[in-house]
Amino acid sequence: MEPQKKHCLYFLLTLMILPIYASTALGGKRGGGVLVGGWQPIKNITEPHVKEIGEYAVEEYNKESKSQLKFVSVVKGETQLVTGTNYRLILATKDGALAKNYQAVVWEKVWEHFRNLTSFTPVKA
Repeated sequence: MEPQKKHCLYFLLTLMILPIYASTALGGKRGGGVLVGGWQPIKNITEPHVKEIGEYAVEEYNKESKSQLKFVSVVKGETQLVTGTNYRLILATKDGALAKNYQAVVWEKVWEHFRNLTSFTPVKA
């Protein structure tokens, strides 16, 4: 086999094997990296963007339900990679003197400046 054809063959084999290797390295193993579609815990729930998502969820819920909840904090959160990112957050809120937690799911596509509140449900104590 000519050296040029041999190099081309090795190059094509590399292109075929590289995606398989990358998918394994990025989460194909148990306990591996992030899987598309899998929920992953948010390591820093005090991050400003996470707080912004929580505030957005409460604002949207108030608009839709004519409520007057006040955002207090993000208690817990997870993200899911989809076409964009889903945020599943446990939010501490106040309604007057009554404190209550809710689970909110917000879908965000940052590159389109898009957010959508997909669910907002009370969390049972």
